[in-house]
Amino acid sequence: MEKKEHTTKEKTKAPVRAKPPVSKVKEKYIEAIGRRKTAIARVRVYTSEPKKGSYHIEINGVSFEKYFPSAKHRISVCAPFSSIEVSYNTTVLAKGGGVGAQAEAVRLGISRALVEMSPEYRSKFKSLGYLRRDPRMVERKKYGSRKARRPQQWRKR
Repeated sequence: MEKKEHTTKEKTKAPVRAKPPVSKVKEKYIEAIGRRKTAIARVRVYTSEPKKGSYHIEINGVSFEKYFPSAKHRISVCAPFSSIEVSYNTTVLAKGGGVGAQAEAVRLGISRALVEMSPEYRSKFKSLGYLRRDPRMVERKKYGSRKARRPQQWRKR
């Protein structure tokens, strides 16, 4: 039998490529936070030129059309912009809760940021109910109960 010689192969590292410098112009933005149930949305509305018609809202790095597949949630998110008939570039970091709660949290955050941008929107948003944080939360489960209010079932035998 032939003996095989074991040679150690040197691991060749791929050359480290330096990333080209990204010239990001720091845009000014107004930041606001919206909450609903356990969902939190940190909203940044950029104060660049307003646009009419199309909405450019990015949620967690994805466009809001992909993030919220339901039309009901997309309408809820766009409601502040459609009520003033102007749109701004918007980025959102949403976490916690469900899809519906996140949509309402984003709506509250966008409304708060727009009011901070120009206070004349306040009366319109207030009458539409966009500046009210929905206080309803899930009630906690109590000790000795099956759910928050459902007691254990009584058994005779």
